[in-house]
Amino acid sequence: MNKKNVLITGGAGFIGSNLVSAFMNDQRIGVVRVLDNFSTDYKRNIEEFVTHKNFEFIEGDVCDLKLCNRVCKDMHLISHQAALGSVPRSIKEPLLTNEVNVGGTLNIFNAAVNNNIEKVVFAASSSTYGDSEGLPKIEEKIGAPLSPYAVTKYVNELYADVFSKTYDFKYIGLRYFNVFGPKQDPNGAYAAVIPLFFKAALDNVSPNINGDGSYSRDFTYIDNVVSANLCALFSDNQQSNNQIYNVACGRRTDLNELWSTIKNVSGASVHSLHGPNRIGDIPHSLASVEKAKRLLSYEVKVNVSEGLERAYKWYKSNN
Repeated sequence: MNKKNVLITGGAGFIGSNLVSAFMNDQRIGVVRVLDNFSTDYKRNIEEFVTHKNFEFIEGDVCDLKLCNRVCKDMHLISHQAALGSVPRSIKEPLLTNEVNVGGTLNIFNAAVNNNIEKVVFAASSSTYGDSEGLPKIEEKIGAPLSPYAVTKYVNELYADVFSKTYDFKYIGLRYFNVFGPKQDPNGAYAAVIPLFFKAALDNVSPNINGDGSYSRDFTYIDNVVSANLCALFSDNQQSNNQIYNVACGRRTDLNELWSTIKNVSGASVHSLHGPNRIGDIPHSLASVEKAKRLLSYEVKVNVSEGLERAYKWYKSNN
């Protein structure tokens, strides 16, 4: 079997480092090369791999086009995860968000064409659905973006489509829905809700919930995202290419239910505090994963409750 060399951009991040771990143990993959500038990611996430003979690390930025071309050399596949995440951060820093998410992605797409990359799988986002109120979310039906971050993620999808029609470029975009799990940082101004809740539970302090807690999300454990990426990279179904897919569990959990579950898992006794709704947030999100099941053979491997139990064990051991 001819093994494929894979470049992971943002490989020191939460999702990226979990992909590295899986890719290093996949017999279909040869060299795993990571590009990361550590602007929001951590060296500790990839420390366990640095001595492995099939692991390569290059510190650098996707905004550097020359570097993007260089790191794509001798690669067969690209897993593009590098991005400046967070809706609130994009509202505070729209120019930087655009530079990284749009400019950096365009650099990777261009480098992929220049280096004859077989396929690019990139991290899209459920934020693309914007003000669309219909549930569950179907890939072909989106609304208007509600944040600069959402705009950048939609633009990436548009560029991927244009590149596929203009150049020898094959892609799959994965719209992640509220991913959580090990290595997701609870610290920092833009930490996601689940690591923040686990930090509060372990410290036995009241977490802050935006709004009355009725807002709901399709929380998705990291193993499902890893599985979807592998399915996308190695799909032999030609109809699966040049498409966008939801990656989720297909189940909606509101914030009050989420905190209640984390309290039960952790044994915390404190009650939550409530504040105003966050600018740019949509009230509800729920994915249809039928397209991914049909064309990528995607399966939900870990449900939300099991994922929260696994995540708690990791946070507890790393607290």
